[in-house]
Amino acid sequence: MTIKVRQKYLLLKWFAVSLVFCAVLLGGLTFYLSIKLKPIITTELKDLVLKATGGLYRIEFSEVNTNVLTGISAIKDVEIIPDTNVFNQMILSKRAPNNLYHVKLKKLSVRNFHPLRVYQKKKLDIDLLLFENPAIVMTNKQFDFNEDKSPIPKRSPYDYIARYLKELRVKTIDFRNIHFKYVNNNLAKPTTDTIANLNIILKDWLIDPHSAVDSSRIYLVKEVMINLHNYRFASPDSLYHVNFKQLDFSSATGKLNIKNLSVLPRLDEQNFAKAAGYAKDRYHVEMNEIGLSGVNLQLYVLKQDLSAQEMNVSDGHISVFNNNAFPRSSGNKIGRYPHQLLQRAASELYIGKLNISNVLFSYAQFDRDSQRKGVITFERTSGTVLNLTNVPKAKARNHLITADLSTYMMGSGKLDVQFRFDLAAQDGAFSYSGTLKNMDGRDMNRITKPLGLLQVQSGIAKKLEFNIKANDREANGQLKFAYNNLSVALLRKVKGEDRLVKQGLMSILANAMVLSPDNPRKDGVFVTAPIHFKRPDSASFFSFIWKTLFQGIKHSIGITPAKEAEIKQRVARFEKMKRDREQRRTAREKRRAAQQ
Repeated sequence: MTIKVRQKYLLLKWFAVSLVFCAVLLGGLTFYLSIKLKPIITTELKDLVLKATGGLYRIEFSEVNTNVLTGISAIKDVEIIPDTNVFNQMILSKRAPNNLYHVKLKKLSVRNFHPLRVYQKKKLDIDLLLFENPAIVMTNKQFDFNEDKSPIPKRSPYDYIARYLKELRVKTIDFRNIHFKYVNNNLAKPTTDTIANLNIILKDWLIDPHSAVDSSRIYLVKEVMINLHNYRFASPDSLYHVNFKQLDFSSATGKLNIKNLSVLPRLDEQNFAKAAGYAKDRYHVEMNEIGLSGVNLQLYVLKQDLSAQEMNVSDGHISVFNNNAFPRSSGNKIGRYPHQLLQRAASELYIGKLNISNVLFSYAQFDRDSQRKGVITFERTSGTVLNLTNVPKAKARNHLITADLSTYMMGSGKLDVQFRFDLAAQDGAFSYSGTLKNMDGRDMNRITKPLGLLQVQSGIAKKLEFNIKANDREANGQLKFAYNNLSVALLRKVKGEDRLVKQGLMSILANAMVLSPDNPRKDGVFVTAPIHFKRPDSASFFSFIWKTLFQGIKHSIGITPAKEAEIKQRVARFEKMKRDREQRRTAREKRRAAQQ
């Protein structure tokens, strides 16, 4: 029994010694191979980067640590440096890329590079390349010779590794927590933007004899995933902050999603115009969800141009405010319609179809006379915009941006409106038509009282139709307004007080002599309003549209230029009679006082 126990003990002892010996041997072998491989890896890696980029980039690093047994490696203090001399030579020979990169990072980790597979099959398969906290500077310059350039390189990347490997595959390349700096060299003065907390994951990067021509790959990669959290930057004029909570993109689906986008003014309504020095429009935008599909990633990487088949915007609001207590801008706004500004954008944009769902649009103005803010709202707005673009080829195919929208004016009347913007017109030509149905006129008091000193006391807008063609200088068209039981009160601000009161006599005159209470009238005649409106050079797009429609509405309810002149004459005669009566009364009182 004792002999058997000793035999078992000796067996375990020799097994343990053998295990330790093997571990020491493997450790020593691993250490030896690491020492032997280090200079080889260093030389070959540097040589590979130089050759693969045609001498445009070189890689520098301080240390390489390799464990053949575990298949884990790390490269420290990595820097990928562009050679500007080579880049300038490539420009002269028309071979230079639009983007030039400079990358720095403390550590590049390689996980599971399967050394036996390299030895047996000359195929290097890596599970993970991890770039932690890299700093990337990308400089962009658009070159004409890269226009319409094929994304497939003339020389396959496989040619650069063929003497080393039959295949180089990385399952995941993870750029974690990137600090990204973008330098735009396409302007007279370079501009710079920076992004922090950016994450990029590349899936299934492959170099083999066929990967360069594989149409399912983008720059040898099966999928690019981009993620950005809590991004914020200031607008160039420093008047706004642009924020979004989250951005996600996948090249496999071609979908880009942005959550909680906001454009927030840095100053409140009263101080915004004060800082500008004039009555400048103040914008406030908040969108819960923005999604794009069919995004062309290659085009964006090459030229920073955005192209997408479809865009969805939902659940948000766009508010515009103007403080009329400040002087108007002396600047000329001719040529600054939305479709004209789009054509001047630094980058090209193509959105095949824009879908809008449940968005609130509002325009507000503070009036210097009433000292109140008037607002007009278009609530629950939905619809589509087609061919939103400034791309010459897209404009050649279709020179119109079309928008078909449905909304509720002041949350009440249903308004269907269509816009047509002509991208080929030199004079900014566009047209708009629409129909408003079944709206209580009193809902308009939120804008008519503060801005027009007019209160709608009753009135139902049964149907308002308009069809207008406009350009930089004028608008012409027709408006039909069917309504019933219209009655208004004219208002005035009490001097020294913060309140508006009715002008009794003026209101009576307006309702009796000027306004038509119904259209069609009691005699069956329907008044159609022709529109001929000259645009002031300083008028904005929103102001021009609103004042054009208002001209037609005034004509429809009876406020024609002739009627306005007539009521002014009658008011003037009434005021003269009132002054004469006051003078006679004063004279009588003086005579009575003298007789006493």
